[in-house]
Amino acid sequence: MDIDWAQPWFAPWRGPGAAVAEALGAGTSPHDALNAAGPAPVRFVPQEALAAGAPYERFIFETRQCPVRPGLHDFFNGLVWHAFPRTKSALNALQAAEIARDGIAARRGPVRDAVTVFDENGALLDAPAPLWEALLAREWRRLFVELRPLWAHARLWIFGHALLEQLAAGPRKGLTAHVWRADAALDSGASADAWLASRCTAEVLAGKPFTPLPVLGVPGWWPENENFSFYDDSLVFRPRKTPEPITTTTSAVPRRS
Repeated sequence: MDIDWAQPWFAPWRGPGAAVAEALGAGTSPHDALNAAGPAPVRFVPQEALAAGAPYERFIFETRQCPVRPGLHDFFNGLVWHAFPRTKSALNALQAAEIARDGIAARRGPVRDAVTVFDENGALLDAPAPLWEALLAREWRRLFVELRPLWAHARLWIFGHALLEQLAAGPRKGLTAHVWRADAALDSGASADAWLASRCTAEVLAGKPFTPLPVLGVPGWWPENENFSFYDDSLVFRPRKTPEPITTTTSAVPRRS
């Protein structure tokens, strides 16, 4: 498994991720390698444990087993289950409740939509208030150029396993996280997990409490953004529009309802 763990977006995942990747390289099955990584609220099982047509999230909720396919997508999902056990459990419970009430429909409701967006593509950002004001206003030059020194006091933690997969497969300028403002310092996985899990309610998530951030624009995350013309790309650094639908960068990822 070829992952450049030196990249800044993998900093919180480097220790456990490298250990699981090493086990996979030695021939351990994906589910066994994730189970060996330490305690988790689910047991990882082969993908074949999920019966054809069974709702993935409801299966996890009812059996406390998480099916795993080979590849980066479920590898990173397993790492997130280990690092954010309370949050992943809360998100899974919300998904299962929505499925139990409404079934699997062609369109997700607002809660399932928000949970899916954040679970696949989310991130936590602890940053000074001026950075947040510029981000919400989509004032990209102010955010990344004028206020650049303030990024030394910010921390961005990628949560979404699909976004981690895409960054591992090959960073692209347009890769975008949906960031949730962390109003507590992200000093450890446990503190971040407790903070985030307490906010994962249907009411909060239905309000979509996150905003898009092109992650390769973050100072120190990509050499090309040292040249400030990097931010002139209006296809990536788009002006704010109202109203704004939530979109994801994970359309190529097979859905498991």
